[in-house]
Amino acid sequence: MIFMNANAQVPKHVGIYDSNPTDVQAIAHVAEEFRAALITKDAKRLSGLLVDSKILFSTPASPTGVTKRRQETDAHADGIGNGGVANFLDFVATSKTPIEERFYNIRITQDRHIAWMMFDFEFLEDGKVQNYGLEVWQLVKTPEDSWKIFSVVWSSHGSPK
Repeated sequence: MIFMNANAQVPKHVGIYDSNPTDVQAIAHVAEEFRAALITKDAKRLSGLLVDSKILFSTPASPTGVTKRRQETDAHADGIGNGGVANFLDFVATSKTPIEERFYNIRITQDRHIAWMMFDFEFLEDGKVQNYGLEVWQLVKTPEDSWKIFSVVWSSHGSPK
């Protein structure tokens, strides 16, 4: 891998993306819809924001956790959980307490038909923060001209002290 030093001349095309305010606003709207679907516990509405139910949806285990699992039970453990979206949708639909996710410091980068949204988050159950961290979504613009999530990965720090 080659890293350019700070004094290197950066080509003019680097960091120039084919982005527009209408798409960026539509991408931000996906986050608003995601939050609203959680609050109303509308799993079907939430699933409609995704490309499909097979997307990557995981908080990867730490290297230490992966090593431990490999040593104890699964020689092929990679730290990426199974059933992420299905389990999450079931949780949303059956939760007995209010749930909510709050987004902070949202950063959206769009280049033509793909986008990344990165933000700090808090996940709340019954008004209490259960975990927080950094979350990253990858999105794609569909032929129907809507934006859909095709990857969700987050860190998790548990409940703040």
